[in-house]
Amino acid sequence: MRIVVALGGNALLHRGEHPDAAVQQANIDRAATALAALAQEHEIVITHGNGPQIGLLAMESESDPALSAPYPLDLLGAQTQGMIGSLLARTLHHALPGRRIVSLVTHTLVRADDPAFARPTKFVGQVYSQNVAESHAREHGWHIGRDTSGWRRVVPSPAPERILETDTIGELLGGGTLVICAGGGGVPVTADRDTGALTGVEAVIDKDLTAALLAEDLKADFLLVLTDVPCVYEHYGTPDQRPVAGSTPAELRQGAFPDGSMGPKAEAVARFVERTAGLAAIGALDAAYEIVHGRSGTLIRPDLTAG
Repeated sequence: MRIVVALGGNALLHRGEHPDAAVQQANIDRAATALAALAQEHEIVITHGNGPQIGLLAMESESDPALSAPYPLDLLGAQTQGMIGSLLARTLHHALPGRRIVSLVTHTLVRADDPAFARPTKFVGQVYSQNVAESHAREHGWHIGRDTSGWRRVVPSPAPERILETDTIGELLGGGTLVICAGGGGVPVTADRDTGALTGVEAVIDKDLTAALLAEDLKADFLLVLTDVPCVYEHYGTPDQRPVAGSTPAELRQGAFPDGSMGPKAEAVARFVERTAGLAAIGALDAAYEIVHGRSGTLIRPDLTAG
């Protein structure tokens, strides 16, 4: 079975953890252990989020007195692809001796007129109190939004139109290579209508929507979205919170999940299942093997009565 795995940035750097390299390495060691078991039985492609990591790099860039201007988000996204991709590749080499593994910096085409540029929703960086977040917003010109545990920076998150390296990823995968790609949703770029020249844009693409597009284009059988919660919950964070063991795309969309957290994950898996009639699931990183084998997480299956 061909599986596209989307690792959440918060699964690699948990909420409230210090963003030290050693902390991320320890979390990636856990990820590699979980994914190695899948890779022994299935053909897998790994994508990953970068919200906490790109926020850290952006803050460092904003504060660096040696820079005349901070680095743009597209280049910071490329940096996070390299960093996280290298950590994953090195750890997976150890967990899967003899397996060919490559981390590929990937670019994702977006529309320059995407309305998301006028409505930032993608959380990046660490969680702040409201006063501290508002102070950063005034100092750096940030947009901020309320997350589940505090306040964070929000940036534009345009929809992925096309992953430019999909053919290369397919060729590598067909040759038996485990591919790590589309980190942080891919480096966001627009293309000139006349020349095709690529230009980076100030945005962070949602990695789950990119993963769904990648899974569709690669004709994957399964889309696995791994995060820091064990499953999808209805009424999350309220006294009426209830785990969802299984769902169809239509049922999942009725949950009205928040844009900045579970919303894009729910939309990504619903979109993949609708377009391909494959299976998808959302669940905890440590339970990756159990989720694929139906013993954990939330399974999204086709609606057999649709159409």
